[in-house]
Amino acid sequence: MANQYDVAIAGSGIVGMSTALWAQRRGLQVAICDANAAGSGATFGPACTMATYACVPINSPSVVTSLPSLLFSKNSPLTVNYWYAIKNWRWMLSFLMNCRSSRVEAIGTQLGALLREADAGLDPLIEEIGAEDLIVEEDCLYVWATKDGFKDARQGIELRRRQGVAMQEIGPDEIRSLEPNLKMPMYRGLRFQGTRYILHPQKLVERMQNHFMRNGGTVIEKAVSSVEAAAERVTVHFHDEDTLTSGHFVVATGAHGKSIKGAGVESLPLGVERGYHVTFANHRNKLSRPVGWAEAGFYATPMELGLRFAGTVELDALSAPSNPNRITYLRRRAKEMFGQLDGPSEEWLGFRPTMPDALPVIGPSQKSERIIHAFGHQHIGLTLGGLTGRMVTDMVTGQAPNPDASGLSGKRFGFL
Repeated sequence: MANQYDVAIAGSGIVGMSTALWAQRRGLQVAICDANAAGSGATFGPACTMATYACVPINSPSVVTSLPSLLFSKNSPLTVNYWYAIKNWRWMLSFLMNCRSSRVEAIGTQLGALLREADAGLDPLIEEIGAEDLIVEEDCLYVWATKDGFKDARQGIELRRRQGVAMQEIGPDEIRSLEPNLKMPMYRGLRFQGTRYILHPQKLVERMQNHFMRNGGTVIEKAVSSVEAAAERVTVHFHDEDTLTSGHFVVATGAHGKSIKGAGVESLPLGVERGYHVTFANHRNKLSRPVGWAEAGFYATPMELGLRFAGTVELDALSAPSNPNRITYLRRRAKEMFGQLDGPSEEWLGFRPTMPDALPVIGPSQKSERIIHAFGHQHIGLTLGGLTGRMVTDMVTGQAPNPDASGLSGKRFGFL
């Protein structure tokens, strides 16, 4: 390819496409590189909450104390392939070290700073592409079925308060008045105020790509195999031996970042949380908003395609086959939540990019300042995708990103 771009981006999920639009808004010539359809990866399958309240990391002291039940209970939202865990023992140890109370507070503070700016990163793009019809403004509920579960969550609730999250603690009667179709046990709930959710995330990203192309952006339907950084440019190599050059290169390929040689991702502790969802096409009207069942580890969300149950965590390799037990778990818990449902219309497995400290990696690679990392958003990629795109564009154009990204660079893992 003879063309030279200001920035080339690997990955056409919410992070990559948001970066492309923000860069285009700044007058840059941009190329998106992805062999797969826009928004068809991890962006396609989450619970679709715009979770600006999600400053509590998955790391917590209660994870350590609850490990036996998390590992062995049939009702656990966690599944671990023990051979995978042994092979990745450094990641596991680092994750546990980040479960200390002091680390959870520090991580929550960093996440809070990002989440307070999340809407400012995504809303201008939603308006620009005319996607307001895909966004529903409705408070989100998070429900605990047991007293012990709510007690274990108290530290996280107080962390949310310190980060200024707008929420109201409510009891079973109010939960039922808001969502009368819920049938599982209820002890307490949180009503997160002023929140929103997305009816169809892939449609959102497809509209982003269409707008990007109409405004002169280039989409290259190929996967990047490797990159080489020089003083003033980056050479991008594809698997068919074709190349392009760009002033900067952005890695926004989520859990697949290590597949790009020379980008500096291979030295980072990028892990994968395999997440599942099932969708029931005929039951969208069961809910008027997303409802998270805390102990069960998933959300139920009324979406364009139906009622989606999305969540849980499986620690296993990217290449491992889908685990039918995870789908069975979601179907069984969905029945506990609502009673008998029709058979699901869709079953899905996706891959969350996850770092052992629950923070994304946003910043320059150790290989070169011209290679920028933008991945590792774990459960909140859809929420932070727009903001990440704005921050990355700031870096490309030599501006200081807002909020501060100094603690988000992959260089924080230099000891691993």
